[in-house]
Amino acid sequence: MQKGNIGVTTENIFPVIKKFLYSDHEIFLRELVSNAVDATQKLKTLAERGDFKGEQGDLTVRVSLDADKGTLTISDRGVGMTADEIDRYINQIAFSGVTDFLDKYKDNANAIIGHFGLGFYSAFMVSKKVEIITRSYQEGAQAVKWSCDGSPAYEIEEVQKDDRGTDIVLYIDDDCKEFLEKTRIQQLLNKYCKFLPIPIAFGKKTEWKDGKQVDTEEDNIINDVEPLWTKTPSTLKDEDYKAFYRTLYPMQDEPLFWIHLNVDYPFNLTGVLYFPRIHSNIELQRNKVMLYCNQVFVTDQVEGIVPDFLTLLHGVIDSPDIPLNVSRSYLQSDGDVKKISTYITKKVADRLQSLFKEGRKGFEEKWDSLKLFINYGMLSQEDFYERAKDFALLKDVDGKYFTYDEYRTLIKDNQTNKDGQLVCLYTNNNEEQYSYIEAARAKGYSVLLLEGELDVPVASMLEQKLEKCHFVRVDSDIVERLIQKDGAPKSNIDEADRENLSQVFRSQMPHIDKAEFNAEVEAMGETAQPILITQSEYMRRMKDMSRLQAGMAFYAQMPDAYSVVLNSDHALIKRVLEDCKQSTADTLQPVEAEIKGLEARLAALHQQQSAKKPEEITEEERAEVSKIEKEIADQRAQKQAALADFGKSNDIVHQLIDLALLQNGLLKGAALDAFLKRSVALIK
Repeated sequence: MQKGNIGVTTENIFPVIKKFLYSDHEIFLRELVSNAVDATQKLKTLAERGDFKGEQGDLTVRVSLDADKGTLTISDRGVGMTADEIDRYINQIAFSGVTDFLDKYKDNANAIIGHFGLGFYSAFMVSKKVEIITRSYQEGAQAVKWSCDGSPAYEIEEVQKDDRGTDIVLYIDDDCKEFLEKTRIQQLLNKYCKFLPIPIAFGKKTEWKDGKQVDTEEDNIINDVEPLWTKTPSTLKDEDYKAFYRTLYPMQDEPLFWIHLNVDYPFNLTGVLYFPRIHSNIELQRNKVMLYCNQVFVTDQVEGIVPDFLTLLHGVIDSPDIPLNVSRSYLQSDGDVKKISTYITKKVADRLQSLFKEGRKGFEEKWDSLKLFINYGMLSQEDFYERAKDFALLKDVDGKYFTYDEYRTLIKDNQTNKDGQLVCLYTNNNEEQYSYIEAARAKGYSVLLLEGELDVPVASMLEQKLEKCHFVRVDSDIVERLIQKDGAPKSNIDEADRENLSQVFRSQMPHIDKAEFNAEVEAMGETAQPILITQSEYMRRMKDMSRLQAGMAFYAQMPDAYSVVLNSDHALIKRVLEDCKQSTADTLQPVEAEIKGLEARLAALHQQQSAKKPEEITEEERAEVSKIEKEIADQRAQKQAALADFGKSNDIVHQLIDLALLQNGLLKGAALDAFLKRSVALIK
């Protein structure tokens, strides 16, 4: 028996293994099984080259549990090892120390993948003792056993082993008993080893017999040795891709379509990316793209490899050229990664472009599910926008689709304002903004439907990209001002009546948390609504953007500012104005006369003082100005009180206000109840 020392203290080796090389204990099984697969593939390569002339036989890698002994064993019939090779591969850490070993591979992390020594030591994360029982494929080789209990000391002894290959026996530590559970090991094998290129057996298949599940003689093979992405695309049918998708995501709906990646220069990359069918934004999930390295699962955290917007896709990417750290668990920044990301972006854009050109109707049918990916891509990557702008679509309220250029041509004649700006009208809710949409359609305007989560940010982007183009929501103003033309209609009532009418309605607007109302009078035509509530396009858009961008939180705190627009051409507004004049005449005439007199006196004082230097104006003169200004304010307060009293007693004013609030979803609770009761009373 040979005894030895690994050459460094336990404080050097195993803390590094546990804390630096591997971030998750479960990774040990992936490392040990993939090492077994590597050893088996090496034997197949030797046989192909003629360096091994024996019978290959069954090459299945086997994983087995013995709960009574507390062991987990990984067995292969690969190349095996001699005592010298064990010393070279397992004890090699002694030659340079851990730090030097890591430094040796820092510039070529790929060289570590499949490196038996380092991968093997991950076993000590879960084991109190590890044994290697191995026999080399070489003729006349002596089988040996290496054992170590996690201390720097190890033992090597000759043993009897009839077959070539290696058994790794793990004596599971007391704090890792989960790895002696069949379901846990099955879960890890499915996660990490599901597509390894050598059959992996874990126990036997079972069948229902005599009222219970019993083992059969057939091996339970947990992996597909030739997954779909390793095959030539021309040999595959649509059903093959759909079946593979069901294997990856059993509970998901059928995908919209897929992209098969297959490139061998200037880097190696294969894979299949699926566009999932999404019914709502709530269903969006990242981390559905799985990264493999030579069919070994690495991670589903693929940021940096897959462009950010495509992390919303599903599927598999496999590349031996993606740089990984020694535990294969995290991606590193690298020039090759950028090339791969650029390639994937181009491949996706080319596929979308071909779908658009080859079947416009089918592409339009998929658009509502596709647009989130495409919009996100255009917002996040300039190069993707340049490719996607020719097939990205806009949808109108009638369900018709247009490319950007097609839509600009459609609305150019009718929706260009007096400043030469093309105005694209949109709604984010057909039902809630129906009246505004109909008013726009009555003018012959087209209205887009932008109801997706990223539609408004895309509209803001297009305002920057497309020359002289502006997006305006249909309820952001009255229809006459949405697209301002020369010769807009003017109100037929004088300024004093306009101000009084505005004050009547302004005084009766409800107090709603985080909402402010202003009233104004405009001529909108006899057939238009008597009253509309609008909200500034700029402020609404800033508040919408604040929900997506943390840096714009300031806008989210601001109150919603609404404009109450009164149609001076409508019979009901005219009636309110006439009633107001009659009801307030006796009160307002002396007040307004007093205001005019005071304003005249104030103007005269200002004119006298304007000829003097500030230091020449006496305190008495300043006091006189202040006194008149206060008297004017008092008289205006009386006027406002009189107008508010009229508004308070006028059912038409309240009914019109409540109708406008109801139309905008702002009438709730007690106010809604009062409106309903008033409506019934008016009907009676």
